[in-house]
Amino acid sequence: RPSMSNFDVLIGVLPVWSEILGGQILLIVIPASVTFFFLYRWPGKLLSANKIRLDVVPPETVWREKLYSLSTALVFALNGFAIYLFMSNGWTLIYGQISDYGWFYGALSLSAAIILHDAYFYWTHRLMHLPRFYRAFHHLHHESHSPSPWAAYAFAPLEAVIQGLFLTILVFVMPLHVWVIYIFMIHMIVRNVIGHSGFEFFPSGTVSHRLLGLLTTSTHHDLHHSCGAGNYGLYFTWWDRLCGTENPAYREIFDRVTSDHGNGERSIM
Repeated sequence: RPSMSNFDVLIGVLPVWSEILGGQILLIVIPASVTFFFLYRWPGKLLSANKIRLDVVPPETVWREKLYSLSTALVFALNGFAIYLFMSNGWTLIYGQISDYGWFYGALSLSAAIILHDAYFYWTHRLMHLPRFYRAFHHLHHESHSPSPWAAYAFAPLEAVIQGLFLTILVFVMPLHVWVIYIFMIHMIVRNVIGHSGFEFFPSGTVSHRLLGLLTTSTHHDLHHSCGAGNYGLYFTWWDRLCGTENPAYREIFDRVTSDHGNGERSIM
C-alpha cells in the first residue's frame, strides 16, 4: 500500500512536471528559433549591416548550442518543479493575488528581481572564469566564439544549475507574484537571445548616453565571447565599470559597428 500511495503521488504530479518541462522548452526554443531565422535565414538578410562580426556561425556550432539549450531547459524545469513543490507546501513567498501586495509592489519586485539577478549573474559569471572552475562550469558556453541566438542558454549542466538557483533562492526571500516570475523569465531569455544574436540593435550613441549606457548591448556580450574575458554583466554595465572589467575597446567597437548601420557595410573586429 505505501508503494501504491507513492505511485498515486507520482501520477498526480506528472501533469505538472510535463507542463513545466514543456514551458521551459518553449521559452527557450521560440525566442531562439524565431530570432535565428529572422537574422540568419531571412531572404536578403535585411539586417546584415547590423552584424557585429564577419564570422560565419558553423552549422555544427548551432547544433551544439541547440543540444545544450535543451539540456538547460531540462535543468531549469527540474528547478521549476522544485519551486512548485516548495510552493505547494507553503514554504515560499510566492503569492497569487495581486491585491495581496498591490500593483506598485508587483512592478517594484520585478525591477528588484532583475537588478538582483544582474548582480548574481555578474559575480557567479566572474567566478566561473577562474581557472579552477572554468572547465567544469563555463568552458562549454565559450566554445561559441561567434555565438548565435541559440547560445543564449547553451550551458553545461553545472552552469545551468548555478543559473537556475537564483530564482530558487529569490522565492524564499522576496514575495513574488506568479506573473512577476513569468515576466522575469521572459525578460531573461529575451535579453540573453539579443546578447548572443551577433547583431547590434541599439542605435549609435547608446553607450555614451547617461541612461541608455547603463544597459548592456549585443556588442558588449559579443566582445566577452570573442575575447574570452571581461564584460561579465548581463543586463547592466555598472558592475563591469565599478570593478574595472569592462573591455577597454567596447565603446570604440560599438561606435564602429553602429556607424555602419546606415550604409549596408559590416564591421570587422
